[in-house]
Amino acid sequence: MVELNGTSAPASDSHTGTQIDQIAVSPTAPDQVANLAQTIASLSKAFTAGEAGARLQLLEAADSLVSALETPRETILRYCWRNPTGFAAIETGINLGIFRYLSDHDRPIPIAELATATASDIVLLQRIMKQLNAVHAVTETGRDEYTSNNFTRTVANTRYADAFPTITGTTSPAITAIPAFLRQTQYQNPTNGLACPFQQGFNTKYSFFDFLSRDPTLSAQFNNLMSVYHQGRASWMDPGFYPVERLTHPSNHTDSGILIVDVGGGKGHDLNEFRAKWPSARGRLILQDQPGVLAEATGLHESIERMPHDFFTEQPCKGSRAYFLHSVLHDWPDDTCLKILAPLRAAMTPGYSRLLINENVIPDRGAHWQATGLDWVMMADFAGAERTEAQWRELLTRAGFRILKIWTGDAWSESLIECEVVE
Repeated sequence: MVELNGTSAPASDSHTGTQIDQIAVSPTAPDQVANLAQTIASLSKAFTAGEAGARLQLLEAADSLVSALETPRETILRYCWRNPTGFAAIETGINLGIFRYLSDHDRPIPIAELATATASDIVLLQRIMKQLNAVHAVTETGRDEYTSNNFTRTVANTRYADAFPTITGTTSPAITAIPAFLRQTQYQNPTNGLACPFQQGFNTKYSFFDFLSRDPTLSAQFNNLMSVYHQGRASWMDPGFYPVERLTHPSNHTDSGILIVDVGGGKGHDLNEFRAKWPSARGRLILQDQPGVLAEATGLHESIERMPHDFFTEQPCKGSRAYFLHSVLHDWPDDTCLKILAPLRAAMTPGYSRLLINENVIPDRGAHWQATGLDWVMMADFAGAERTEAQWRELLTRAGFRILKIWTGDAWSESLIECEVVE
């Protein structure tokens, strides 16, 4: 390892100053531009024709084209200037009510009117609006005049807007602390949720969830983020993903009468979605989480039962057809995951009950940034992880489960890991 403490030169300094300056202002991958442009042209036609999956493929190709055309210097400025300041401008816009005001008025809004509506300094507001337009959060229609776009209208809604204060209040300082934390720990993989970048970034002794529980406003914002981040991604219960009939067939019912127990299910968005998409499915649907979280689970279908439960304790629902964990295990290192899985294994009926884990399965090659980025969030906040298939198999084998199949909808969405108990 090359030390970067001022006593040793980084390996890249083998290039002369002139050479590195030329590299820094040249496109990163000019040889890829022509092929990517052709791919974009083809995918644009597919998208216009309404072909399934074309939009996401086009988005990936467009991102690759930007990366190929962008110079290293421009990439540096994007990470150092555009992304963090764009985030700050958007959160400020949320706090001021800018997005809501623009969305409530179906016309261009002059800056003077917006300053009056938000009770903000007009010079400051000009700076805010120029940055929001630069990152496409609003649309500039003239000099000091702005209107809404679909992003504006989305973050005008509290459920979506809460992503920004949630990340500020729970995650950004922890992510910023990662490089120093890893250096101090000699680059060992974090495995202790009470000694990870979160504690360093927030200067706290508490775990993530203990820290969160002490701030009701932040807790509510976090639950809103959890309720929307899955939106627009392939869902395990959609046709062509997981064959739900495996669970719902009449021959697959026992005296327990429970179809799905959503363990740590938050505000119940998964069970609500299931009931909407599979209205005739027989069996009880049970939502389990902490009492404070369940209290915020409004708008649940009347058939969904709330059950306060700590998933580290004995599972009260015995012999259920399915125990469902959505984005639970990635919050925890392996040893803690084993403690979460043990009560479920004890409650399951061998040969009948299924454990369904809805999480990312990181591929060996070509992993998507949504999965790898979330992996770093888990590292920062929990000493948790998004796992590869090999890591999932190792963990679940240790916990006494056999993976029947890993079901995957597309490269941009979480998988469904279907397991049974090993007798």
